Amino acid sequence: MIPFHPEATGPLDGLVVLDLSRLVAGNMLSLQLADYGAEVIKVEDPKKGDPLRDWRTQGLSVHWKVYGRNKKSLTLSLRSEEGKALFRQLLATADVMIENFRPGTLEEMGLGPDVLHAIRPGLVLVRVSGWGQDGPYRERPGFGTLVEGVSGFAAKNGFADRPPVLPPLAMADMIAGLYGAFSVMVALKHRDQTGQGQVIDLPLLDPIVSILGPEAAQFKLTGKIAQRTGSQSRTASPRNAFKTRDGRWVAISASMQSMAERAYAAVGRPDMIQDPRFRTNADRIKIPDESEAPLRDFIAARDFVEVMAHFEKHEVTAAPIYDIDQFLEDPHVQARQIIVELPDAEMGSVPMHNVVPRLSESPGSIRTAAPELGEHTAAILARVGVDADRLAALRAAGTI
Repeated sequence: MIPFHPEATGPLDGLVVLDLSRLVAGNMLSLQLADYGAEVIKVEDPKKGDPLRDWRTQGLSVHWKVYGRNKKSLTLSLRSEEGKALFRQLLATADVMIENFRPGTLEEMGLGPDVLHAIRPGLVLVRVSGWGQDGPYRERPGFGTLVEGVSGFAAKNGFADRPPVLPPLAMADMIAGLYGAFSVMVALKHRDQTGQGQVIDLPLLDPIVSILGPEAAQFKLTGKIAQRTGSQSRTASPRNAFKTRDGRWVAISASMQSMAERAYAAVGRPDMIQDPRFRTNADRIKIPDESEAPLRDFIAARDFVEVMAHFEKHEVTAAPIYDIDQFLEDPHVQARQIIVELPDAEMGSVPMHNVVPRLSESPGSIRTAAPELGEHTAAILARVGVDADRLAALRAAGTI
């Protein structure tokens, strides 16, 4: 079954979003709006398009296929005066605009917030950057990798005796995109109440810092810098990834006292809780290796299938650690259609994540595949009176 609904609408139907951003954060933001029915118009450079189109994994441009779904593509050069004039005309009916130019670039183009709000007072303008629109780092390159390093995330990720580990995905961008979608909805609620648009300053740095929890508080109050702990936890024990006899991996998290007691009982060591060294979670996190030893030994002596069946029987909070092929074959993943296949003219179909989250009364939907570069240029510019002759002239001039 392919949950593909070309005629579907959503709760954001009628909302017009001009997305001038490139790469991940802005596309993640506009994807959330597009999945729920907003008309997201990607404004792309006529020659290059969004660089996300060129991201390839094993030769496939799947990033664009995933994050470009439900969107329209308009090619328009904002380097030309005619291109900027056309953009200002389109802006007059837009609700949201997303950009991730270097801070100050929009102003240099003559499209600063004051100009945009003079045209469209209720516009919600999202300004994505690495470090923010102010501060001493505002003009530095702002890729997610750099932010993941500065934020403290990499320093706490990995094992104590090994180098810090940067995430193998655009994590800072993804988090910022999700925060951005939320902030747009807050700003639109404000606009509905007041008629007033506003500017959203959305750096990559601030959102990723927010998910690190009380790191700053712990350091400020104790003066101690927490060390990397690998797959162990500084707040709960036992908690780790454990290897089975046949080379598979199992994750266990005993973040509640009852879960720890159940896990120890399941591996034949209910006496652990009677030992004052392991009686409470506060005791166990002081010596996590010793706390986890009974589980580690039990799992290492058995094959994966036996381990998982035993833990399920005893209601231990354990789960397999999957590779992507194992994840795709999981019956729960399949039953809930967490991954769906979108029809694609080039590849036949492209697997991707389903719409998240699932709303009972106003669900989102997947309606269209990611557009080809400039696929909707003629139709969108027709809204502002551009006919076929002028379209040809704009194309010849490189404006579209």
